[in-house]
Amino acid sequence: MSQMAPSAKDVKRWRQYLADERAEAAVYRDLAGRRTGEEREILLELADAEGRHEQHWRNLLGERVGMPLKGDIRTRILGVLARRFGSVFVLALAQRAETRSPYATDADATEAMTADEQIHAEVIRALAARGRNRLSGTFRAAVFGANDGLVSNLALVLGISGSGVSNQIVLLTGLAGLLAGALSMGAGEYVSVRSQRELLEASSPDSAARDAVQHLDVDANELALVYRARGMTHEEADAKASEVLRLLPTDDEMAPDVDEHESVGTGLGAAGASFCFFASGAVIPVLPYLFGLEGYVALAVAAVLVGLALICTGLVVGLLSGGPPVKRALRQLAIGYGAAGATYLLGLAFGGGV
Repeated sequence: MSQMAPSAKDVKRWRQYLADERAEAAVYRDLAGRRTGEEREILLELADAEGRHEQHWRNLLGERVGMPLKGDIRTRILGVLARRFGSVFVLALAQRAETRSPYATDADATEAMTADEQIHAEVIRALAARGRNRLSGTFRAAVFGANDGLVSNLALVLGISGSGVSNQIVLLTGLAGLLAGALSMGAGEYVSVRSQRELLEASSPDSAARDAVQHLDVDANELALVYRARGMTHEEADAKASEVLRLLPTDDEMAPDVDEHESVGTGLGAAGASFCFFASGAVIPVLPYLFGLEGYVALAVAAVLVGLALICTGLVVGLLSGGPPVKRALRQLAIGYGAAGATYLLGLAFGGGV
């Protein structure tokens, strides 16, 4: 009994799957071209897996493959970004693309293909996590500093405007809020990062203690106390200390497993980024007043400009966190407008009372 011929709708869907798999494989190869070592090999293996999926649809189509189609618009945009940037942002987008696979509900896709797509999402998630971990504290301080500047100074400007003061007072207040907030953010970030680095340094083994290891009394084995203080059990500490003493000379046996200083960043770098990006966000609500706009026109322009900026920072935060960028952007917008609206209403109330 001959197999029933697929419908035109099936052929169209299979051809689109074929195009999408081809486009996704190209994305992974482009990303691999900007990586080295293990990450490059992982991305190339993902591209090979997409090639196997591509072959599945080719086999189903047979002579109906026809002219090559283009991948869906999201995959094509992802390909352009991969060729231009190849950054953690592209990996985050690729992660979301893998989670949108329709194979789980398509009877023509095999269970192995469905499982592949789910595992691919986890692989990309892990690669993106590596990239996020490599992002310095300076970059994170920059993104969140800009967002704080946008929200706090818009709220300040709207609150003062609601009280009914003159345009000049609003402008001076906005500029004062910009400088005060930027200096406060910079100082706070410096103290935070500096304190964190000092805590890490205080927790790092002293080089003199490492040098003393080779002179320890082997029978007393006091090195075991170090490992017990780090959380090992009595037996584990004795075994570890005995191994270290047996393998002398050694260089870094007492060193911590990972060096966290690099991920923390420098105090001055984080402070400078916080100051600059808070100021760059805080200046936006002031721009209409700097250009001479007044009253409700200035308020409306400031609100629109800040809204656009909040959407941009929300998209960046969403991509960095691996969450849905649009949802995060709308959340940022709602929080920013909510804070500014509440302050404006307070300004109206106090202004009317005065």
